[in-house]
Amino acid sequence: MSSQPPDWLGAFRRAAEAQREVFGEVTGIRGRTVYDGIGEGGDATLIIDHRCEDAVFEELEQLAEDGHAFVAISEERGEVTFNGGSETHVVIDPIDGSMNARRTIPTHCFCVAVASGPSMADVELGFVHDFGTGEEFVARAGAGAELNGQRIRAAGPEGHGLEVVGLESGKPEWISPIVDGLHGKAHRVRVIGTIAVTMAYVACGRLDAMMTARPCRSVDAAASQLIVREAGGVVTFEGHELHEAPLDLDARYRVAAATERAFLDTVLDAQGTQADG
Repeated sequence: MSSQPPDWLGAFRRAAEAQREVFGEVTGIRGRTVYDGIGEGGDATLIIDHRCEDAVFEELEQLAEDGHAFVAISEERGEVTFNGGSETHVVIDPIDGSMNARRTIPTHCFCVAVASGPSMADVELGFVHDFGTGEEFVARAGAGAELNGQRIRAAGPEGHGLEVVGLESGKPEWISPIVDGLHGKAHRVRVIGTIAVTMAYVACGRLDAMMTARPCRSVDAAASQLIVREAGGVVTFEGHELHEAPLDLDARYRVAAATERAFLDTVLDAQGTQADG
């Protein structure tokens, strides 16, 4: 086994660049709307999902060749063990915001987290690359969060209250009860189309809070939840403590995040309105 720590960030940045080449090659809506079975996460898989995942696994395979052991958890391939595995988990969503990607809406991302154990509390590195803006969000446990190398803080403008809320899992029948629950409490709602980017926007204060209308998977939130927390924000997984929120693909939970606790309480109330409806 290697005595040197793996260069996770270097590997993830190279994978993001390879994925950008995939999107450059497959540019049209019809070309991107080609399916290839069902992924291990349970969703229909696009050809571009597979190609983007392949780009990530090429980098992981190189790290394994360099002597590093870990378990990869990916939306399409499921759980893959390298060099016998270890407590290190690499949690991957090659394309978060697949509908945006296939409809050529620019905002979609590659997100990946590295954890020292099996729960959200164990995540030590979070990486989100937004292909629409070219922005890179990174957080290391205990070291803060950055956007394009600059430190970020989960804080909006003072004195504006709960001004902008991000809402994900955007089927009308899912979100309408939540919107009703926000009536008179939030000024505006934004549906961006990717959980990871929406959470990252909370981390840098672009949004005051966010929530998902339906349960999401670990791969959608593992990286960004660390970015939010390291930026000083708060995150909850349907009331579970972080150590109770597993990273495996079978886990499902509604996520909420906010720049401050009062805002989180407000959106959790709206989630409760949805859950009871």
